[in-house]
Amino acid sequence: MNPKFRSAIRSFRLRTLPLSLAGVILGAMLAASEFKVSSWTVVFLLLTTIFLQILSNLSNELGDVLNGTDTPDRQGPEYGIAEGGLSVNDMKRLISVIATLCAISGCAMIWTSFGTLFSLRSAALLVLGALAIIAAMRYTLGPSPYGYRGLGDIAVFIFFGLVSVLGGYYVCAHTISSPMLILPAAAIGCFSVGVLNVNNIRDMKTDSANRVTVAIKLGLRGSRIYQTILVAAGWILLAVFTAMYKPSPWHWLFLLALPLHLIHLKGIWTRTERALDPMLPLLVMSTFILSLILGITFIVA
Repeated sequence: MNPKFRSAIRSFRLRTLPLSLAGVILGAMLAASEFKVSSWTVVFLLLTTIFLQILSNLSNELGDVLNGTDTPDRQGPEYGIAEGGLSVNDMKRLISVIATLCAISGCAMIWTSFGTLFSLRSAALLVLGALAIIAAMRYTLGPSPYGYRGLGDIAVFIFFGLVSVLGGYYVCAHTISSPMLILPAAAIGCFSVGVLNVNNIRDMKTDSANRVTVAIKLGLRGSRIYQTILVAAGWILLAVFTAMYKPSPWHWLFLLALPLHLIHLKGIWTRTERALDPMLPLLVMSTFILSLILGITFIVA
């Protein structure tokens, strides 16, 4: 395999993709349980989500390198630039390619859903998509990256939770059938912020030099409490939604994912720094599994 290609794949951070897909898959499945959904719309919805996540990962890596955050003391894994496989210019070109693919896929998603790019609803979604691309790139890039000012948690909650689930639902169903759908959207948002918080707890030592995160503000104990609240809030929101939105015993099968979240929380309270790294993909995969089970049960029931 070409060394640059291998480094690019590492910089994609494929282990983060299930988290970004969890919200849109849940939204699409909830929509499919009530409406006829276009298969092509779902395909382009998933592709757009994947491209957005990769764009965010690449921009995050480049921003951290340019701002001097990625150092040899970094607790997380090394990616393309740090391991020497990609130059800064390589990364800039790669970001341009992925941003273009993201825009093309997003337009295709809207076209297959609404049949046009020139309606009011299509225009609103195009604006939302542009904002998502900007948010993905500005996390650590630009003159004033919001990820360096402790605002990453808010952005993740909005785009990985509310926009992901509700946006996925709306693109597939052309409507939001119930205000209660905000509950699973907020739940996925809580779990997604939890993934970011694990990352920030792990990197507290190296981030503190030139970056402000919620974890740094709260300290180690406070961050662990915050993580526990995020995970607990996500489960409470899903329990309320399951109990009140078209109740069925089948919908409670998502509780099968609960042990994975409990194992995650145990790791958060007993591990530090590099040893925390496995807790990140554990929360990602358990959230993805939870979303998949819940969505399937709504379709089947």
